Amino acid sequence: MNGTWEAWGRVVVAAIAAIPVAGLVAWRLAGRVGWRAALCDVGMVTGTAPWLWMILTPTGTGRSVNLVPLRDLAEQLADDRAIEQFGGNLLVFAALGFLLPVRRPWFAHSYRILLAGAAASIAVETAQFALAIGRHSSIDDVLLNTAGACLAGQLSRPLWASRAVTDRSESALPEDPTQGIASDRDAVSGR
Repeated sequence: MNGTWEAWGRVVVAAIAAIPVAGLVAWRLAGRVGWRAALCDVGMVTGTAPWLWMILTPTGTGRSVNLVPLRDLAEQLADDRAIEQFGGNLLVFAALGFLLPVRRPWFAHSYRILLAGAAASIAVETAQFALAIGRHSSIDDVLLNTAGACLAGQLSRPLWASRAVTDRSESALPEDPTQGIASDRDAVSGR
C-alpha cells in the first residue's frame, strides 16, 4: 500500500484540493441548470477525473493488449495488490454510473448504465493502446470498469427509479388517441 501512496498520492491530494473548486463550479452552474443537475455534472467530472489521470499517466513506452476475458483477472489474484487493482477498476466509472441516471432520465435503466460504462471504458482502454503510454489494455479492465458503473448505478436507484417511471408515464400516449384533436364537425359548428 505504501508504494501505491508514493505513486498516486499526488492525485489524491489534487482531487481533495479540487473539492472547493468543484463546489464553486456547482454553485455557478446551479443558477442555470438547477442544483440537482449541477451537482450531478460536477460530481461525474470530479469523481472520474482522478481515475482517468491515473489510468492515462504514462509508465513508459509501448503497448500490450489482452482480449481474452478473465485471463488478466486470474493472474492478478496472485498479485499482492489484487485488492487495489480490483477496487480501483471498479471505481473508475462509479461516479458516472451513480450520477448519470440521476442527471439524465434516459439513462435510468440498468442496461443503459451498462452501455455507458462499457463505452467509456472501451474509449479509455483504446486510448491507452493508441497512445502507447506503457499501459496494458485489457478486456478485463473493461469488464471491471463496466461492473463498477453498473453497481454504482444500482446504489443510486432510489434517486432515479421513481423519476424514470414518472418520465415514462408523462411521455406515454394518451389513453384516448383523439384527445385534443378537433373533428371536422367541431370546426364547422364553431365549437
